[in-house]
Amino acid sequence: MAMTSVPLKFDGRSVHLSTLHRPAFKHSRSQLRVQCSDMVKEDNSIYVKTSPIGGFKGIACGLCAVWAVAAASPTFANPSNPRLPPLSNDPTRCEKAFVGNTIGQANGVYDKPIDLRFCDFTNEKTNLRGKSLAAALMSDAKFDGANMSEVIMSKAYAVGASFKGVDFTNAVIDRVNFGKANMQGAVFRNTVLSGSTFNDANLEGANFEDTIIGYIDLQKLCRNQTLSDQGRDELGCR
Repeated sequence: MAMTSVPLKFDGRSVHLSTLHRPAFKHSRSQLRVQCSDMVKEDNSIYVKTSPIGGFKGIACGLCAVWAVAAASPTFANPSNPRLPPLSNDPTRCEKAFVGNTIGQANGVYDKPIDLRFCDFTNEKTNLRGKSLAAALMSDAKFDGANMSEVIMSKAYAVGASFKGVDFTNAVIDRVNFGKANMQGAVFRNTVLSGSTFNDANLEGANFEDTIIGYIDLQKLCRNQTLSDQGRDELGCR
């Protein structure tokens, strides 16, 4: 039996597809046996072992590769009860928000997490504007009075954070968990709010003028009891 390995690249990670070749036997029936396993080494390589036979080789390898990359993705499999990594001990971790993340903005993929938990960005008017905070950990952080217009927040985790008076004008807020966040007076003017949740969040006085939101997401948001009459009118709650 011989083993071959084919290196591939997915989202900046090396994926090695190892194929096990068995000797052919006359009159034997071909069988498909796929065994996928991932091992993340220090060099961030993912090894996917497969033993496909015949014409299923490409399909099996592709499926295993996709599964391995998805398993290694730093997103939260269970948004309601995610397993968060330990708090970063990097003394400059809060400053990472001023640089942002340019990798996989839509899917929240990153090479290193942006850990902003417990950081204080109160009245930050310049350095957060237009930044990408994909999959950022923002729980219990303070952004009160900050200018976060045009930010891209995809799959961020902001449970318990404070966004009082934050300007989210023209921002893309996609699949963000704002559970129990304080968003009093936040401005979501012309903001995309796709798939984001606001369970038990304080939305008193929040501005939703020209907000772009799907019907299902709108129904969930309208159930928030802290919405003002003006906010409900701007959203079109019934």
